[in-house]
Amino acid sequence: MKTIDFDNIPAARGRIASHIVQTPVTRDEALGQQLGGEVWFKWENRQTTGAFKLRGALNKILSLPSGSAFQGVLAASSGNHGQGVALAAQMLGVHATIYVPDDTPRKKLQGMAQLGAEVVTVPGGYGAAEETALAVARDSDAVWVSAYNDPDIIAGAGTLALEWLEQVPALRLLLVPTGGGGLISGVGLAAKTLKPGIRLFGVQAVTSAALHADFYGGDMNAVTHHPTLADGLAGPVEEGSITIPLVRQLVDEILLVSETEIERAMAYAYRIHGEVIEGAGAVGLAALLAGKVPYTTGHVVGVLVSGGNVDSERHTEILTRHSGDEAWFSEVRRS
Repeated sequence: MKTIDFDNIPAARGRIASHIVQTPVTRDEALGQQLGGEVWFKWENRQTTGAFKLRGALNKILSLPSGSAFQGVLAASSGNHGQGVALAAQMLGVHATIYVPDDTPRKKLQGMAQLGAEVVTVPGGYGAAEETALAVARDSDAVWVSAYNDPDIIAGAGTLALEWLEQVPALRLLLVPTGGGGLISGVGLAAKTLKPGIRLFGVQAVTSAALHADFYGGDMNAVTHHPTLADGLAGPVEEGSITIPLVRQLVDEILLVSETEIERAMAYAYRIHGEVIEGAGAVGLAALLAGKVPYTTGHVVGVLVSGGNVDSERHTEILTRHSGDEAWFSEVRRS
């Protein structure tokens, strides 16, 4: 397998720049005052396809040697990576087959199908979908496009950190959603190369926290994975993944959040900032609102919102369930 270093990230940025948008940042002044610092959101839910995953998928597929993708591309995904792969494949005029868990949100299924992908559902969660897809890939002429275990995918994810640090040069602490580790590896490699003193915190749902277990010396293969709103972060990590040593090297801490905390963050993002975000994209904000993030006093904190592909009915249910939280939001934001 290829290795990755910082130089791969600016190269990826040049490769994908014309196909993505530079996503906006927003300062939450009231929340920052309450925490004794500054809080800046980066809204990757505003990315084409609604999630950061497009960056890595494009970089991988546009990096393929001429002719190598003509038998198509194949991936496993909980939905956002699949949409990125589907769009990249559509651009090259090749076939994309995406294996997904059978509980994948409808919005993500529709997005992949609308982009021309063949979608194959697999019962048993993300781990089963990835295992099935890997088995098919071994006997296929299609190009395997991992959601995280690939240097080109990691470099593509890292491009958002280059943007982020240009937009908010004073950033000192980053909160990054963490599943298979591709996103936080890319962000960490970019950010810690450019600003060696920056702190990098991963955030996972407590219901599916494989990398958290590994990071703190446990056995991630013994982790039981339960359903979670953060479906984009759920499931096991491929054995021998390149992201495992990168996370150990680059990450300072990994925090865990509950389903209720994720819901509350989704409601906060909508009611305070007018942003529709999915569970996986909400975990950093969830940790911040729950008071789980140390070192906020005097620091400039960046919260990465990684995606916004949530079924509208599910989002409405969450907003309704947290309709009484306005007073709590006001208290959190009060200086």
